[in-house]
Amino acid sequence: MTAPRPDAATAPRQGPSAVRRIAVIGGGPGGLYAAALLKRLGPDREVTVFERNAPDDTFGFGVVLSDETLGGIEHADPEVYRTLSRSCVRWDTIDIVHRGRTHTSGGHGFAALGRRRLLEVLHERCAGLGVDLRFRTEAPPAAELAARHDLVVAADGVHSATRAAHADVFGPGLTEHRNRYIWLAAGFPLDAFRFEIAETPYGVMQLHGYPYEADASTVIVEMREEVWLAAGLDTCDAAESAARCAKFFTEALDGRPLRGNRSSWLAFRTVVNSRWSHGNTVLIGDAAHTAHFSIGSGTKLAVEDAVALAACVDEQPDLPAALAAYEAERRPAVASTQRAAAASLRWFEDLAGYVDQPPRRFAFNLLTRSRRVTHDNLRLRDGSFTAAVEEEFGCPPGTPPMFTPLRLRGLELRNRVVVSPMDMYSAVDGLPADFHLVHLGARALGGAGLTMTEMVCVSPEGRITPGCTGLWNGEQAAAWRRITDFVHTSAPGAAIGVQLGHSGRKGSTKLMWEGIDQPLESGNWPLTAASPLPYEPGVSQVPAELDRAGLDAVRGQFRAAARRAASCGFDLLELHCAHGYLLSGFLSPLTNHRTDAYGGSLAGRLRFPLEVFDAVREVWPRERPMTVRISATDWAEGGTDTEDAVTIARAFAAHGADAIDVSTGQVVPDERPEYGRSYQTPYADRIRNAVGVPVIAVGAISSWDDVNSLLLAGRADLCALGRPHLHDPHWTLHAAAEQGYTGPGAPWPLPYRAGSRPPPTGRADGQKPRLGPR
Repeated sequence: MTAPRPDAATAPRQGPSAVRRIAVIGGGPGGLYAAALLKRLGPDREVTVFERNAPDDTFGFGVVLSDETLGGIEHADPEVYRTLSRSCVRWDTIDIVHRGRTHTSGGHGFAALGRRRLLEVLHERCAGLGVDLRFRTEAPPAAELAARHDLVVAADGVHSATRAAHADVFGPGLTEHRNRYIWLAAGFPLDAFRFEIAETPYGVMQLHGYPYEADASTVIVEMREEVWLAAGLDTCDAAESAARCAKFFTEALDGRPLRGNRSSWLAFRTVVNSRWSHGNTVLIGDAAHTAHFSIGSGTKLAVEDAVALAACVDEQPDLPAALAAYEAERRPAVASTQRAAAASLRWFEDLAGYVDQPPRRFAFNLLTRSRRVTHDNLRLRDGSFTAAVEEEFGCPPGTPPMFTPLRLRGLELRNRVVVSPMDMYSAVDGLPADFHLVHLGARALGGAGLTMTEMVCVSPEGRITPGCTGLWNGEQAAAWRRITDFVHTSAPGAAIGVQLGHSGRKGSTKLMWEGIDQPLESGNWPLTAASPLPYEPGVSQVPAELDRAGLDAVRGQFRAAARRAASCGFDLLELHCAHGYLLSGFLSPLTNHRTDAYGGSLAGRLRFPLEVFDAVREVWPRERPMTVRISATDWAEGGTDTEDAVTIARAFAAHGADAIDVSTGQVVPDERPEYGRSYQTPYADRIRNAVGVPVIAVGAISSWDDVNSLLLAGRADLCALGRPHLHDPHWTLHAAAEQGYTGPGAPWPLPYRAGSRPPPTGRADGQKPRLGPR
């Protein structure tokens, strides 16, 4: 054995050829494939795999590999690809069984094989290349291996000892989720990827099943922990669990049994790490990250990690550069997969809230739950299935979901697109001027069903900045009337809404581009809030706590502004109870520390916002709708959470809100949002399906495909987009043109009609190639 080199973990290594001795901890697919590739790219390397189990020990049953993953394997190692391809079972349909009905969607493309067979293929490849496979051998600690090897690959799984031993460096984050699940198998092949829902006396359960061999299928049974406990499954051993699960899903199994393989009930753990390498030790696969099995991602991610790691070691000038390149390459792809997996996981956790959806909508919702499958690509995969979902939704023939009308009280919106309220900070003394006319008028001409103003402040003291608009006097009302008249005259059929709000503790600050949330250097005005808590301690002004007289005055200001808004001709009014402004400050326990009737419990914190809502609703015309914008989570410990948001939405709906505009955050400065595509829409989805009130979804919705998908799945009734409308005021009209839609949901203004087709770009008269070589 080579003598230990204490400096090996930190000594520089020049060139990939210097990575000569490699230890791999863990003989799962990721570790084995990394070993094989590293040996293949450097035949003179010594590569050792430490695996504590026997060669034929394996957990689970089948493994699903995507076409993308198989393509990466084919490029990296054609021999492994050919062997795997011969072993794979392939199919392209998904069956969704719910309340006795089966909905089938085709065109998806799956490949699966037994986990044992996958390991056999990799064992054979490693052995053929000369990798030293040490089965039934516990790996020495990573630090010890690092001192004796040039590279240590920690592929030791979700319970990684390597990660735990160096937690101070890797910075792991582990989140355990609410559902319980168990891996089982059936002794026959399912003919599709099958999702089956069982509504039992104990609660809702679900089955995920797929074939992986000619005579076998993987079956995963999953349910909320409270359902698992109510069913008594916590007291069952593996055999009893398999037998009881078979009885819950007799239709899927046709009365046949299930079997286990060291099976036990688990709660899924999401693993993240702030770093993936430490000296010459690197994490791959589940040791570095996990993603919920409902998108078939664990083995896929591990194999893709192995490919990237081997390639980076081969391509980079030294090991530190290789490990940095590996992490830089893989982290964005993993983060994207984890976001999709998190959306899928949450969908199944909240499954009970969807079971009453119309049958096809339920199926579409399940298929698009991760947001990776969308309306447009599902339409390409299976047009007849998608057309049936559209018909059930109520789309007129040839009409995309986003261009179906929606009625709120006496207002019929011609389509489901909303221009989000966006503060422009361009007013003087609260007066909207030519900028606002052009800004809002252009977007109304651009085809959106509803164009919203920025937050219009109900008093001078209620402004966020000196550039905010207001509705506290007649001059401002006249200026707003000019804008609403323009919209109704020049964009007939378009609606315009006003959002009323008060800045609370977030007022008297600079214009956004001069320093967002930073106090004015001069000309400040006094602030009021639910409690005397500054937005940024030591930076922001300390607001005065509203007393009885102050509460009455603010309520009166909202009421008076609503009267003026009605006289201005606005079609809809939205009450701003989000983003840490005054009314939001009453709702959040992080910003409301009152001990009177307007604080304490959620019912107390709701009291003043509801009083304001009632005062506004009383003077707002009955035929015109009112909506309420809320922050459905504070993204901060101890703040408003999803269940609070459901209660808040239910309270406003009971008081007459026609829709809830579901945003998140901006309540406290130390928030930690989970950004990503459509990242706020799960909150709208939850409220819509729990409360039964129409919702407006917001938050990084950027494509018309996203809008169609959210609407058709029943996650939203309207979709509000901000930045896309800043990029393109005619976003809605262009979305219609790109989908070939020319109906009443998106009419082009007569003066603009010639622009409904994109202009030609460059020459298009060249002769096309006709005949090739024979």
